[in-house]
Amino acid sequence: MSDYLETLYDGYGQRFIVERLLHEVRTEHQHLVIFQNAVLGKVMALDGVIQTTEADEFIYHEMLTQVPLLAHPAPKRVLIIGGGDGGILREVAKHRGVEHITMVEIDGSVVEMCKEHFPGHSAGAFEDPRLNLVIDDGMNFVANTTERYDVIISDSTDPIGPAEVLFSENFYQACHRCLNDGGVMVAQNGTPFLQLDEVKTTASRMSGLFADWHFYLSAVPTYIGGVMTLAWGSKDVTLRRQGAETLAQRYSDTGIQTRYYTPELHAAAFALPRYVLEAIGKA
Repeated sequence: MSDYLETLYDGYGQRFIVERLLHEVRTEHQHLVIFQNAVLGKVMALDGVIQTTEADEFIYHEMLTQVPLLAHPAPKRVLIIGGGDGGILREVAKHRGVEHITMVEIDGSVVEMCKEHFPGHSAGAFEDPRLNLVIDDGMNFVANTTERYDVIISDSTDPIGPAEVLFSENFYQACHRCLNDGGVMVAQNGTPFLQLDEVKTTASRMSGLFADWHFYLSAVPTYIGGVMTLAWGSKDVTLRRQGAETLAQRYSDTGIQTRYYTPELHAAAFALPRYVLEAIGKA
């Protein structure tokens, strides 16, 4: 057995015991590694950064998906940027009321590797007839598409390498343009304790753009720093303030089963620690 050391931060990291190396390849865009770990099951890393594990993926994927889809009163058209492992797609596909799903992934080989090694992430959702899978750069897609969406979910890697542009001011502006009236965009935004500058930067870019912008939290063990910040930007100021009762009714009506998400957790997730509120100018 060998070790895998995550290299996202200088001077701080986490170590995984690699029981078995399942796949390693340098794709057109990045270095991809998949290995087996006794605690977390199969683990995927890109360019030295852990992306997903079998054991705890449900937390991240449910919170990044169910929060915007249940906050929106009737989402019909959904755009996923990134998300090549299929976890976000699986959660979106649970919503019978969604009529069309566009997924834009820059690296087609990630999709193929995850279909093979992480079939539970997508749970067959890549075969959903509502899906239009586009292999393209997410920034290029949102800058040029004439389509409009009710919900946009940016499931990107950290803002280094090919994903750096997905945290740019131009990207948020393009997503805002692609949203229908009353639409909402959410995006992975790192762990605030270790990536507070990233949160500040996103706040500054969203603040003058969306009628309502904020962040919400999700605790994902694999992402060191513990708690993830997920960015929220909406054209409708009421969506973030849906009460737990309304959310509970919508959740019940969908018939969806979740392992982490609850309507009560949804409502509470937007309560932020003071140091994060101070960093984004909302204390």
